[in-house]
Amino acid sequence: MDIRKVKKLIELLEESGVAEIEIKEGEESVRISRYGSSQPVTHYVQAPAAHGAPAPAPAAALAPAGGSAPVAATDGAFDAERTVTAPMVGTYYASAAPGAKAFVDIGSEVKVGQTLCIIEAMKMMNQIESDKAGRIVSILAKNGEPVEFGQPLFVIE
Repeated sequence: MDIRKVKKLIELLEESGVAEIEIKEGEESVRISRYGSSQPVTHYVQAPAAHGAPAPAPAAALAPAGGSAPVAATDGAFDAERTVTAPMVGTYYASAAPGAKAFVDIGSEVKVGQTLCIIEAMKMMNQIESDKAGRIVSILAKNGEPVEFGQPLFVIE
């Protein structure tokens, strides 16, 4: 990735007030974050080798379109092995279009690589795929609401 592009991203981050941004170009990605200092911190990450498709990102929770998400009761503590978190900052959508059927619901069986939701970031719709197989037992996000990077979105058992 060209250093001029990275510098421009840092400038945009400073001007916008956004806390963190991640951009991917092919197998390269760059994440720029403000966490812990007044100056942005840039982390370069080499994406793992893909076999025809991008590596699955951690998946996000889903809700029925047009309504609030069903949220299962939790004790507030999340097991990292079972919790799926937001891979980016953006707006969470449970379905591909308003009024369309949600990708998954509580009780849905999911497979690795299955699309779980969409997170809109910087006017781009990012399909979020499951990084684990199992059954969705808890949805922790609401349709159309903002999500933060690393925010727990749902639990897969």
